[in-house]
Amino acid sequence: MERRLSIPVGVIVAREDADNPWQDFVWRAVGIVIGGEPDDGWRELDREPGVVRYFAGTHEIEVFRKETEAYQVNLENKVPVVYVVMREADDIDAPQPIEVHLVTVSAYESQDYLDSGEEIVDSVPMPDSLIAWVHRFVDRNHVEEKFIKRKRNEVRVEDHKFGQEPIFVRAARNKERDH
Repeated sequence: MERRLSIPVGVIVAREDADNPWQDFVWRAVGIVIGGEPDDGWRELDREPGVVRYFAGTHEIEVFRKETEAYQVNLENKVPVVYVVMREADDIDAPQPIEVHLVTVSAYESQDYLDSGEEIVDSVPMPDSLIAWVHRFVDRNHVEEKFIKRKRNEVRVEDHKFGQEPIFVRAARNKERDH
């Protein structure tokens, strides 16, 4: 069993004109290409009115043995996807104002980035060859974890906790005093 595998993918990103007074453009991941040599450069692929598509570099999709449940969740979707996480470029001299931060097939990892609200998280359909690759990894490495319901500790409510008497003792005393 492999602990971790990775596969290179090229990411295709589109800059679309936005009809918004606060934002000129909207950035979206629109596709991936399996394989490729390491390449972190941005190249314009094509242009049409209102849309410019770029090759945003080659990135690694990594899968880990302990995270197979998250890959299964993705594979069980009607259309399995690759999640592309983009954020503002750290370097002001970067060729574009955004950069691809992460490419993943983990539904759980992408959800973490969606929860933060700091990044752009897009999904693109997963190519059949990548679906097969992820399936093989999950089949070889997934171990179903049996759910174990925890047992509650026996609590003695009569005990004084934190230097205070139990509330029901105080309530009974107050009730007796009022009658």
